[in-house]
Amino acid sequence: MNYEFLPHINSPKDLQALSESELQQVAAEIREALCHVVSDRAAHFASNLGVVELCIALHLVYDFSRDRLIWDTGHQIYPHKLITGRYNEFKTIRQKGGLMGYPNPAESPYDLFMTGHAGSSVSTVLGLKAADDLLFTDNRKAVAVIGDGALPSGIVFEALNNAAELNKDMLVVLNDNQMGICPRVGGLAKYLDKARTTGFYNGLKKDVSWLLNKVPMVGESVADTLHQFKESVKTFLHGGMLFEEMGFRYIGPIDGHDLKGLTETLRMVKDIKGPTLLHVFTEKGHGFEPALADPVKFHTPPPFQRNGQNGILKINSSSSVAYTNVVSSGIYEAMQRDDRVCVLTAAMCAGNKLAKIRSDFPDRFFDVGICEGHAVAFAGGMAKSGMRPIVDIYSTFLQRSFDQIFQEVALQNLPVTFCLDRSGLTGPDGATHNGVFDNTYMRVFPNMVCMAPGDERDVKPMLDFALTHDGPVSIRYPKTGITNLERPDTPVELGKSEVYEWGTDGMFVACGTLFNSCVKAASRLKREGLNVGVINARFIKPLDEETILAAVRECGFVVTVEESSLEGGFGSAVLEAANRQGLETKHIRCLGIPDQYIEHGDRDELLSDLGLDEAGFVETARELAGQFGSLQTTEDHSENPSESTV
Repeated sequence: MNYEFLPHINSPKDLQALSESELQQVAAEIREALCHVVSDRAAHFASNLGVVELCIALHLVYDFSRDRLIWDTGHQIYPHKLITGRYNEFKTIRQKGGLMGYPNPAESPYDLFMTGHAGSSVSTVLGLKAADDLLFTDNRKAVAVIGDGALPSGIVFEALNNAAELNKDMLVVLNDNQMGICPRVGGLAKYLDKARTTGFYNGLKKDVSWLLNKVPMVGESVADTLHQFKESVKTFLHGGMLFEEMGFRYIGPIDGHDLKGLTETLRMVKDIKGPTLLHVFTEKGHGFEPALADPVKFHTPPPFQRNGQNGILKINSSSSVAYTNVVSSGIYEAMQRDDRVCVLTAAMCAGNKLAKIRSDFPDRFFDVGICEGHAVAFAGGMAKSGMRPIVDIYSTFLQRSFDQIFQEVALQNLPVTFCLDRSGLTGPDGATHNGVFDNTYMRVFPNMVCMAPGDERDVKPMLDFALTHDGPVSIRYPKTGITNLERPDTPVELGKSEVYEWGTDGMFVACGTLFNSCVKAASRLKREGLNVGVINARFIKPLDEETILAAVRECGFVVTVEESSLEGGFGSAVLEAANRQGLETKHIRCLGIPDQYIEHGDRDELLSDLGLDEAGFVETARELAGQFGSLQTTEDHSENPSESTV
């Protein structure tokens, strides 16, 4: 498709000169650009298709070079990027050095926060508005766009409550597409569904909303009469009573794909005094039939080729099995064996591959929505009553439940198993989603046991161990295909590592699935004449001090390896243990994620940049051998460095 308008939109101001039909063409070009970018890489898709008209309308009505706009959650930012001067870079999105797949203030002044977690938009917009009112006199507007999937988050209701108290002139746009990543759940979802019951309801509600919000309140008796009339109508029409009672003026619902009507409504609400909520209906995947039919599959689809405008010719899906699949399979088998085992997730049934569990064990599967703190406290209650709950949440999102992990689980020493998916670098999702802090934030709690499988062979034994341990356990694993090293089975025992091979010159102590790369590096070094062994740590806490500190005492050097933050992580645990024993530590090198946020890119590419791959481990070992031992070379030193044996 030849883009007639997008290449010439350098800022949202360029939209003002376009006619209604030309704006419709811009919307079509945005959808074409979205389809094109997903043809060669995985990217957020269906959610972006659903907000095209909403994005255009917002930029037509507001001047976000001075007004404030926060998108919650930021994966629906692609249309916004295309009309804020980033069309020429759009082909680089989610690639190393290219545009981020989320808002990024480093890219544009139109991106105010790097938003990758749901629920915070109302709070941040309220903060922006409160500060603007104190600092400026030009009545800057403030808009938060929040999806119905994020709406149940506790922080949203905290913010709505505070916004009503402060009575700030701000707009919350509720983008209601009946979806999070998966279909929304809970009582609030059912409440919102009332607005979709009949065509009569939709049409009448829109007209009445416009009328009632335009009626002036003149005279006390007239005001009372109109107020009673307004409340009676809203009671009859259901939809906005919750928000009205919380102190927001409710308007809607309106069609989020009617660009003209949406723009007119936004102009109408722009100058309403006090906090306002505009309820907008959209369709996730709108404009592309396969995505509309299956928005879960097309939330972040693998690259695909189109057959015509709306057909799929081929989806280039990977055939490799991921750790997520292995964990899901292990959970399923545990639920078959033990009726006490149940699963809780926070709107991530699809991402955590739990659909079969939800289908086959509906009474023991709980999707609580985007409410991670509630999920953990809920699990604590179940464990107290005798169940064996598994909390299956991405590492980056579990951070939101830190206090509940402390108070409701670890402090009570309850047998809750935490499966931390997407631990480590998540690649194209970038800094907001990299699960690199869990080693640090989980190991600080007394009673907590923290594990990381070295490869697939560790996963199910670790899960079985966790479900029989009388206390909280976390298991972390990355978003990547599985590795599997052939070796004798070593049972998983509390605080015991696995010695893959002992080395006299040095030792890699691998925490997690970089174990395989350590084995390859050790094999390569052996051909160079350096005898380096490998320990699969398995446990971050309790640490296998007997084995690991023996390596510190006996080996020329020790390299700890983790795909997590070095600040307070696994390497720190080793240094702390050595210090307690009064051991020399200058020959210990800790490799992991440095004290910085890692940007998006291919995971293997990022690991290489950080020295967390085979080549990086070899280089570190050579350097340490030069400092703390002699590096003997052989004829094999000239072999192809990429060749290695396990």
